[in-house]
Amino acid sequence: MYEYLKGMVTFIGPAYIVLELNGIGYLLYIANPFRFSNQLNQETTLYIHQAVREDAITLYGFKDYNEKQLYLKLISVSGIGPKSGLAILANDDHSGLVQAIENEEASYLMKFPGVGKKTAAQIILDLKGKLDDLEIISSPVVGAIQQHLSLSHKQGPVNEAVEALVALGYSAREIKKVEPEIRKMNKDTTDAYLREALRLLMKK
Repeated sequence: MYEYLKGMVTFIGPAYIVLELNGIGYLLYIANPFRFSNQLNQETTLYIHQAVREDAITLYGFKDYNEKQLYLKLISVSGIGPKSGLAILANDDHSGLVQAIENEEASYLMKFPGVGKKTAAQIILDLKGKLDDLEIISSPVVGAIQQHLSLSHKQGPVNEAVEALVALGYSAREIKKVEPEIRKMNKDTTDAYLREALRLLMKK
């Protein structure tokens, strides 16, 4: 129903952001909400996917058209639900994801939460050779990110990053493997800590 929404980002949380448009606040689930920290209280455009179930109507937001299309292809795979699809997209190395699928690297795909051996094999079976039409850019750099400060989120950036990992579906055991490492880092924003945590999780 929706292709995109253009409005003001008024709230950023571990799992979603709120985009206000014409006096209505739309709750949009995002792969990495903190990537929009530099756009808090600013107007932005997000591509939208609307999922309709018997008990809920849910909106998912994406930074551009290609990210949305990649998400739609992922959730078309049996075993990949909306949450698992977001967890996969949260890692910025989308070109690495496509390469893993093309090279049939199931072990790489199994590092994402909710993706076991069977689901990884299904991803490869369903999507290999079908992602060529997407313009995937490796590890996009978000410029000049301002530190996210919200009255509703007074926790430090590391704690917010950990909350985001939980929202994405990573287990406590997986998070404990990387949390000590990111706490040693000197980063300015939640987005930066979350990116580092996701990068480390892919190496474990």
